[in-house]
Amino acid sequence: MSTLHSPRLNYADYLRDVPDYPKPGIMFKDITPLLQDAKAFATCIEDLADLAKGLDATHIAGMESRGFLFGAPLAIKMGIGFLPIRKPGKLPWKTFAESYDLEYGQDTLEIHTDASAAGERVLLVDDLLATGGTAGASVKLVRRTGAEVVGCLFVVELGFLDGRKKLHGLDTRSLLNLAD
Repeated sequence: MSTLHSPRLNYADYLRDVPDYPKPGIMFKDITPLLQDAKAFATCIEDLADLAKGLDATHIAGMESRGFLFGAPLAIKMGIGFLPIRKPGKLPWKTFAESYDLEYGQDTLEIHTDASAAGERVLLVDDLLATGGTAGASVKLVRRTGAEVVGCLFVVELGFLDGRKKLHGLDTRSLLNLAD
């Protein structure tokens, strides 16, 4: 299974297109309208929990910053721990770092070296899969801790950007796939 088309909510109704953000030529998909509606946001967490079934995750890893918005409540719902993947200099302990390209530049992410360990099964969660740079770097970071990455969950996937290719065959699931 790669995508769930939820009968509970039409996620496209909760996205706002923001042209030329963060730079000219980018059509940014803003999930703020989803977050502003408590019922829709709760439904989204329920649907993400449904997508996570069968992956047997022991932890959720969320990427700064919108991955925190979905990953932390999902971890609580599933009764498992949450691992923050952050921008440089934001974590207070020893870290692994991974730089990557994204659709409008380059960035770096970090994770604590002791965030997870061998035998743990980590599920990555973020709001959006575009070119796959952020998710691909996050996969590498989690693996450096010794844990297994069991899959990736996204609220929205921009399928036309082929971000799944940077996830090298990982089980990747999204609530909404925008193919064009």
